[in-house]
Formats: sequence, structure tokens, C-alpha cells
Amino acid sequence: MSVLITTEILGEHPVLTSVNTKLDLVNAWVRSGDGLVGFGEYKKFEVKGENRFKEAKTWWEDRVSELKIQNNVHGSGTGPILFSSFSFDPNEISVLVIPEILIGQKNGKSWITWIGDVKQPNLEKINTAPVSGEIKWQEGSISEQAWQSQVSSAINAIKSNKLEKVVLARDITATSKTEIGVRSLLQRLEIEYPSTWIFLVDGLIGATPELLVRLSKSLVTSRVLAGTIRKTGNEDRDLTLAASLAKSSKDLEEHEYAVRSVADALAPFCSSTNVPEAPFVLHLSNVMHLATDVTGVLNDSAKQSDIFTLIEQLHPSAAVCGTPALEAKKLIVELEQMNRQRYAGPVGWIDANNDGEIAIALRCGQLSNDRNSIRIFAGCGIVAGSDPATEFAESQAKLMPMRTALETL
Repeated sequence: MSVLITTEILGEHPVLTSVNTKLDLVNAWVRSGDGLVGFGEYKKFEVKGENRFKEAKTWWEDRVSELKIQNNVHGSGTGPILFSSFSFDPNEISVLVIPEILIGQKNGKSWITWIGDVKQPNLEKINTAPVSGEIKWQEGSISEQAWQSQVSSAINAIKSNKLEKVVLARDITATSKTEIGVRSLLQRLEIEYPSTWIFLVDGLIGATPELLVRLSKSLVTSRVLAGTIRKTGNEDRDLTLAASLAKSSKDLEEHEYAVRSVADALAPFCSSTNVPEAPFVLHLSNVMHLATDVTGVLNDSAKQSDIFTLIEQLHPSAAVCGTPALEAKKLIVELEQMNRQRYAGPVGWIDANNDGEIAIALRCGQLSNDRNSIRIFAGCGIVAGSDPATEFAESQAKLMPMRTALETL
């Protein structure tokens, strides 16, 4: 029997205010004030293994086939939505969630989607978000000294021509005496990092600047980041640093590997691709990145392809793994000695047409089941010209978005 799913226009409704249903806030995807927020769980699916993207696609398409869709809004992000958060490593669990109620907003238009043969849910103005207690930080899986030693080992492997680049990650943990306020944390990230993609999927929460792939009909977009420098807060000094980043041979080398991996993965699917000759400098609140937007148009033979196929081809990119990918993966397993779980994996949303937006889960943390602690992550791309102390400082800068947001709740 089909389950009715309805989408209708909603009045003014900023997506991350405290206006909500009494269901738990489970999923969110917001950028510059627009996005999608999901409450409750209609269906949830956990999957792992080398075929996780294909199994996820099959599960989603089976769920869509069970729905009687009544969409009075139309357009990207309307109708039934799947929030997805895939693991970095295939042997770890990936999570897919279909929310019970979803609120969306784009270009001043808001809509609501709900599941079930009922009238539009009554949205109540309540403020039940918990207030976090004092945050205490603990060392993660790897000490500072041990991590810098790992970086040194990676540099030696690169200089021995075993590979060109590898990305090494580290983590730290924050604990609170009370439940960490997820809605407040999302709002803080949105205020401080409006140009990033703010996300929450099954306890994985963060603000990532890197878009793995957006598929809208036949148009494909990927934003590649690699090469980072920390801001000082002095505008003139930061402009000088931005200019030095744009000319840094070490950072340009790292960035070239990442762009090449994305362009090569998309090439078989696109009739044309646009890869700018030089990156631009993306300014965030705390750091600056070298960035390149790679775009393409699906070719005739690939027009039946969907976002699941593109995710599988693009993950893991050189930006979060290294190059060559196989050698980089092996070195990560050998050196990192840390379970990334869903950090650095694909995260985002997919609609009933299998279009969607999928980012890379960076600048993020995994909440514990009781939400009294969170494990946050950062990673750095290591190339021949890397320096262990400099890379550690970069990792500290990449941890700051989550650290600052947690400490100011």
C-alpha cells in the first residue's frame, strides 16, 4: 500500500529557528540561510561494504516506489528527501535517513513535506533546545608528537616515490555534563560560516567548505579545496597571506592533485567539463583555501546516471585520501591508526529524481548517542614539501570551527 507524501508552500520560515515540531531535529542541510531541515525518522537504513553506494541507491529507489507523492511545489529539494552520510572506509557503517517532516527554504520560498495521510503538521513556537554545559577537551586517538611523527613518515614515503600525496587525520573529544544543544550548535555554525554547507545527519554535525558533487538534471558541479593557510585577523596581513597561498608551490602541488582526481573521475560521464586554469582563494572566518569549481554536463550515455554513481566515482578524492588513491589508502591504514567513521565521507541529500547535493564531511564531529560528548576531526594533505609542525598548526586551525562553536553555545 502506498504511503502519501505531501509538499506544500509554507509561509516565512527561517530554517534554523526554534520554530519546529515536537519531533527531534535529526537532519539538516543549510547554506547562506537556505536549505533543508528534517524532523523525526520515517525510515533509516545502515549499510557497509564495497557495494554500499549501489545498495543505498536500491534501498532509496525501493522506498520512493512505495510513496504516493503529492508535490504542489516542485523543484530541487522538494518532495521526499533522503539524507545520507557515507563512511570514509567501506568497512564502516554508512547511514541513510528519510525524515518524517521536512522544512525547506530557497530564494525566499519555504515549503513543508510530510509523510502520512494527515493535514499539514501544526508547527509550534517552542524552545526546547538544551543548553550545553561547560565543555572540557580531551586528547584524541593521537598525541601531537605521535601525529607529527606520522607526518614525517608520510613525507619520507612520498620522497621515496611510493606516492605523491596522502591525507592524515587526527581527532579530539569534547565532553559536557549536559546534552550538547544540537540546534544551537547548528545556528552558531551558520552564523560564523555562512558560505559553508552546514549539515547534521544522524549525529554527524559540521560546517564543510567542500562540495563533492551537485547534480541538477544533467549539470554537475564539484568544489575542490586543497592548500590552506590560517588567517591572522589583520585584513592587510591576510591579503598578503592570500597572495602567498596563491603562489605557494607546495599548496599548488597539493591542490593540483585534488583537482586532477575530480576531473578524471567526472570525465567519462561528461560531454564537456570546465576546469579553471588556476584556483581562487576561498576566504573563511578562520582559514583560507585554494579552491577550484569543476563543472560539467552529463553526456548522452551518462544521462541515466544518478548522483549515487557520481559519488561512487568521486569518493575518495585526493583532497581527503591522496594520490595514487590505492597507495594513499594503504598508507592511511598503516600510519593513521584511527577510525574516521563518517568523517571525510560523502554527506548531503538526494531527492526522488536522484539529483542532490553531496559534500565531504569536513570541519565536523560525531555526537555520542546521549549527545553528552562529541569527537571532532581535522585532516591535512601531506606532500613532499610538507613540514610536520606546520601541518599540525594547520590541523589546529581546521579544528577551530567546531571548537569555537561548541565553546560559545
